[in-house]
Amino acid sequence: MKFKPAIKPYTSPAGGWGALASTTRYLRDSKQVLKNIRNLLRVNQARGFDCPGCAWGDDSHSTFNFCENGAKAVSWEATRQAVTPAFFAAHSVSTLRRQSDYFLEYQGRLTHPMRYDAASDHYRPVSWQEAFSLIAQHIARLDNPSQLELYTSGRASNEAAYVYQLFGRMLGTSNFPDCSNMCHEASGIGLKQSIGVGKGTVRLDDFNQADAIFVFGQNPGTNHPRMLHSLKQAADRGARIVSFNTLRERGLERFADPQSPLQMLTPAATPISSAYYQPKLGGDMAAVRGMVKALLETHRQQLADGLPPLFDMAFIEQHTVGVTAYLAQVDACRWETLVAQSGLSEAQLREAASIYQGAKRVICTWAMGITQHKHSVATVREIANLQLLFGQLGKPGAGLCPVRGHSNVQGNRTVGIDEKAPAALLDSLAQRFNFSPNRQPGHNTVQAIEAMLRGEVKVLL
Repeated sequence: MKFKPAIKPYTSPAGGWGALASTTRYLRDSKQVLKNIRNLLRVNQARGFDCPGCAWGDDSHSTFNFCENGAKAVSWEATRQAVTPAFFAAHSVSTLRRQSDYFLEYQGRLTHPMRYDAASDHYRPVSWQEAFSLIAQHIARLDNPSQLELYTSGRASNEAAYVYQLFGRMLGTSNFPDCSNMCHEASGIGLKQSIGVGKGTVRLDDFNQADAIFVFGQNPGTNHPRMLHSLKQAADRGARIVSFNTLRERGLERFADPQSPLQMLTPAATPISSAYYQPKLGGDMAAVRGMVKALLETHRQQLADGLPPLFDMAFIEQHTVGVTAYLAQVDACRWETLVAQSGLSEAQLREAASIYQGAKRVICTWAMGITQHKHSVATVREIANLQLLFGQLGKPGAGLCPVRGHSNVQGNRTVGIDEKAPAALLDSLAQRFNFSPNRQPGHNTVQAIEAMLRGEVKVLL
C-alpha cells in the first residue's frame, strides 16, 4: 500500500493580479521599460507583430493582446542587458559552464560575433566578415553535403526559414532538424495518417461555438495563457470543458481575466473545467479508448432499441475507411485493461463519454502531454478516431486542435523546413531555381544528434 496525498483545488485563480505582477517584473528586468511598453502595445496587432511567446492566435481585439509569457519573450528580445567582448574577456568558458542557465540568460544579448579560442579558453570577438568566411571555409571542406546539419526553431520567420532551407538544398543537404521534431511531430504524423493533413482543423471562432471542449495533456495557464481567454469565454456561455491532465493545473481550474476590471477588483473568477480527470502518465490513449468503448455500447443499444444510431453513420460512410477494423479493436479491449492503463475508473471514463455524447459540437485539443510518449502517434489517431465516429470535423464549433508552443513551428514546416520534404515542394524549387535538390530523407533532431555522436557530421548551423 502506498500513501496517496489528497489533491485539493487551488484557492487562487490563474491570471489576475499575479499575471500583472509577472508582466511588470519582466518589463522592469529588461531595463527598457518605456520601449517595451510600446513594443507590447504592438503585439498581435494589425500594424504590429505576432507574439514570439506561443502559437495561440489573436482571439480578441483588445489593445493589450498579450500574456505574461508574451511580455517575457518580448522583454528578453529587447533587453538592454548586453554581453559584450569585455564579459567574455573576464569569464573563461570553463567558468561559465559552472554557472546556472538562469545566470547565463540574464546576462543579456550578444553584441558581437564571437569565436572560441581553445588556447585561452575564452571567446574572442571577430568581425562579421571573419565569421562568414569561417563558416564558408568549413562548408567548403565537407566531403559530402550530408555532413552539414541546418537546425532551426519556431522563432524563425517564414522568410528566414524559406531562405535557410533553399540555401541548404542548393548545397545538397536534406538535413533540417527542427524544434518541431521534439514537440508536435507526433501530431503531424498522426493527423496526416488519420485525416490526410498534419494540421489542426479548427479556427479560433470555433471555440465560441463548441458545446464541449476536451483538453488533453495540456497546461495552457503555463505555456500559452492567452488560450485561457478562449476557454473562459466558452465556459461563460455554458460550454463543458473536460480536462485530462496528470497534474492539477491552476489555469484549467479557475481563471481571472487580467483584462476584466470586474474580475480584477472582485474575488470573482471563472471556473474553467467542469470535469477534471487525472490519468496516468501516458494513459490518455487508454482513456479515449475507454470513452469510445462506452459510446459504442450506447450506439449498439440504440440500434437494438430501434432508435437512431449514436454515431454519425452518414459521415462515416462518406468520409472514412477502416471503421469495422477499428471497432473490432475497441471490442477486444477489456475494461480491466483500460482502467489499469489509463489510471481512471470505469465510472470516470463513462462519465467523460456521457459528456461527449451530450454535445453536438466538440473540439478536442492537446499539447505535448500527448506527443511526448512512444505511443504518441497512436494516441493522436485515437483522438481523431473519436471525432470521426461523430462527424466532429468540417463543421463550426468542432474539430481537432493541436496547440503548438512556439510562434511559428507550423510556418517553418510549411515553407520547407522538412527533412522529408514533399515531392511537390522539391519539384517547384527545382523548376523555379533551376537546380536538382537532394530527394533522399535527411536527419531529424534525434538522428542529427546520433550522427554527430558517430562523427558523421562536421558542420552544425
